Amino acid sequence: MVKIAIAGGSGNVALEVIDALVATEKHEILLLSRKDVPDQDGRRGVTWAKTSYQDPKELRGILGGVHTVLSFIVTQSDPGNISQKNLIDAAIQTGVKRFAPSEWATSNFEHLPWYTGKAEVREYLRELNQSKKVLEYSLFLPGLFTNYFTYPYESAKHFHPFETHIDFNKRRALTLDGGDDDRITLTTVQDLSNIVARAVEYKGEWPVVGGIRGTEISIGQLLALGERVRGEPFHIEKLKAKDLEAGVAKCSWLPTVDHPGIPHEQAEALAPMLVAGMLLGTSAGALRVTDEWNRLLPDYQFTQAEEFLAEAWHGKI
Repeated sequence: MVKIAIAGGSGNVALEVIDALVATEKHEILLLSRKDVPDQDGRRGVTWAKTSYQDPKELRGILGGVHTVLSFIVTQSDPGNISQKNLIDAAIQTGVKRFAPSEWATSNFEHLPWYTGKAEVREYLRELNQSKKVLEYSLFLPGLFTNYFTYPYESAKHFHPFETHIDFNKRRALTLDGGDDDRITLTTVQDLSNIVARAVEYKGEWPVVGGIRGTEISIGQLLALGERVRGEPFHIEKLKAKDLEAGVAKCSWLPTVDHPGIPHEQAEALAPMLVAGMLLGTSAGALRVTDEWNRLLPDYQFTQAEEFLAEAWHGKI
C-alpha cells in the first residue's frame, strides 16, 4: 500500500484511472484540485487537497509522505507548464519516489502541435535527471484510445469519445492518400487504467518510455475492421499530403472535436489542422507506441480492438 497523489483528477482519463486504483482497495489516494474540495469522499481511502500549483511551499506540504504522483494536468491549459513543473520540483524536494507526467497519449509529436506542452515536460524531466537520477518517472503511452471509435456511444464509465477522422457511426473516413499501410496503436482506456494500477505496485524500476500496446493495426486494417463491425462499406476520402502540409483539408466533412484542451468556440476553426496533424502524424509513426509495460506485466490480457468494437457496436444501426 502506498500513498498516491493525483493532479488534474477531474478529467475523463484521470477518473478512469482513479476508479481502477480505488478498486484495488490497497492505497491512499490524494486528489489535488484547484477548486474547493469536499470535506470527505465516500470512496475508501480517498482524500482531497486544494492547490493552485503556484505556491512551492504549499505543494511541498501537500506531497509530504506521497510515494507516487500521477499528473493529468491539461498541458494546453498550463501556460509554460508552470503548474506541472512546480509539481515535479515539489515531488523531488519531498522525496516522492515515482512520477507520471501528463502524457496518456502517444510516442512522438511530429505533426501534433497540440502536444507541445507534453514535449516540454519530457525535456524538463530529462534535464533534471541528466547528471544523476533525482526522480523515477515513466511516460505512460497507450497510443490512440480504441474508445474513440465508439462515438457517439459511451464505452467507458467516464471517458468521453468525440468524432474522429475515422467515423464508425456514419461509416466514413478521411485518410492519407497512400497511407493504408501506416500503423497505429489502439488501447482501450480500461486497459490503460488497469496497467497504471498494476504499475503502481510494480516492484522494479519504472521504464522512462512506458509504451502500452493494446492492438497494433494498419489504417487499411482498421477500415476493414470498421466495415465488418458496421456491416457496410465506408465512404472513404483520400487527402493529399501536400495539401495537408499546406494546412488545407480538401474533403466534404470534418470531425467535430470536443476536448477539454480545445475551447468549444475554436474547435471548428481548428478542425482542418487537427485532421492534417492526425493524418500526417500517423504517416510519420507518431501514433505507434512501444510495448514496455506489456513486457513488464506479461500476465495482463489486453482487449483487442476488434473484440472491443464488435461488442460496442453490436445491435446498433
